[in-house]
Amino acid sequence: MFNFNIDIDKLIQQLTYNVKDPLLFNSGFFLFFFCVFLLGYQFLYKRKLTRVIYFTLFSLYFFYKACGFYFGFILLSAVVDFNLSNWIYTAKTKGRKNAILIFSILINLGLLFYFKYTNFFIEIINDLNVGQIQPLHLILPIGISFYTFENLSYTIDVYRGKFKPVTSFLDYCFFLSFFPKLVMGPIVRASDFIPQIRKDIFITQEDVARGMYLILGGLFKKVVISDYIYVNYVQYIFDDPSRHSGIECLLGVYGYAMVIYCDFSGYSDMAIGMAKWMGFTINENFDSPYQSSSITEFWRRWHMSLSSWLKDYLYISLGGNRVGKFRQYLNLMLTMLLGGLWHGASFNFVVWGGMHGLALAFDKMRMSILSKLPKSNIQISKLTKILGVIITFHFVCFCWIFFKASSFHDAWVIISQIFTNFDVAAFAPMLSAYGTVFAVMLLGYIIHFIPKSYQYFAEKVIVKVSLVGRIAILFVFIWIVIQVKQADQVMPIYLQF
Repeated sequence: MFNFNIDIDKLIQQLTYNVKDPLLFNSGFFLFFFCVFLLGYQFLYKRKLTRVIYFTLFSLYFFYKACGFYFGFILLSAVVDFNLSNWIYTAKTKGRKNAILIFSILINLGLLFYFKYTNFFIEIINDLNVGQIQPLHLILPIGISFYTFENLSYTIDVYRGKFKPVTSFLDYCFFLSFFPKLVMGPIVRASDFIPQIRKDIFITQEDVARGMYLILGGLFKKVVISDYIYVNYVQYIFDDPSRHSGIECLLGVYGYAMVIYCDFSGYSDMAIGMAKWMGFTINENFDSPYQSSSITEFWRRWHMSLSSWLKDYLYISLGGNRVGKFRQYLNLMLTMLLGGLWHGASFNFVVWGGMHGLALAFDKMRMSILSKLPKSNIQISKLTKILGVIITFHFVCFCWIFFKASSFHDAWVIISQIFTNFDVAAFAPMLSAYGTVFAVMLLGYIIHFIPKSYQYFAEKVIVKVSLVGRIAILFVFIWIVIQVKQADQVMPIYLQF
């Protein structure tokens, strides 16, 4: 009896929220959670109402396991925006529609501002000696930046007449809490997702193969590449860059570029793959961004759900490119400054966004000038593209320094070390000490630059493999991941946003 009670206690601990071990895609408990979910889903997915209820309850439980009782905020958001969107739709006058929309924006951004930016502005006030205010003990609810933007896009689309609001609160709650994309996106548009909720679900062999490829590939990128490079090299460089030579800092920046890409795109790929296995489609979020030959192209390929959201709901609302060249460049700058601030309450993120805004404005100006010149021959175009990829990649890496560094001081130390203390002699001992890390880093870049045709080939191979073969591949892959997984769980980078 005593042993039985011990087991029950452990089970309760596993099933309740643990602040030190939140439920994420790369946590051990998630595999159990997902298998149990899929087992039940096989018997329920053809019954539409039952499927929605089952999925929503699991999603809310997942969110509770990820962030504790902060999961109540998503229910609050769902209640508020479900009702406000329907009131906007039925409002008889333009003034009433405007008032309800403004109220919705204030509620959503107000909640986000309180948790994410209150202490940031308190620090500014204290630094300016305007007053001395004690910082508040606030914890940023996981996923709030993502589902806030989903709420806003929903109500704004209803206001613009692009989307008819749902009449079922359960459907809206299902859309908002859909667990594959809940914690770290992609940011899903209601107009893309809600029509899928009540449709008949047919999961093809191609869906299974595509989902498996994305899940395994995403897990590999996150756990094997990103976590390994970060824990064994990158964190040492950024924790105290003054102790490292310029070449070590430069490779640390290259390492972080791969870390943040594999971390976030890996998580997004897993979310998209899981959705495939359940009969739902989520749009692609990353498209080999370091292959971009311009900063404009980079933002078409990087965090595509955020960049398209900023374009449709901020840049266009500011006037976009319809208000003259100067205003267009200013709109780009403002959009990226706010996009930087969305990532975190720090001037480092503002600078990061500002640099990207300036680069986008400059790129628009460059393209405007080039469009008036005679087209160059194919050879020159290929050379220009290669040069563009190199320049764009290094500009993005330069900006990542400010994104990752804990302060301006640390960012400038890294830059200073690279340009003033570039000790080539340090390369040989560094290679000896971190050879495995650099091999994994190189593997990450090779995978990143593999043409998409090879990805499609891998998916076709999986389609042809039998069910037993797929299960064997899955278990072998999970075993490999367990062998190389870091002892302590490495939190996803975008979890803090």
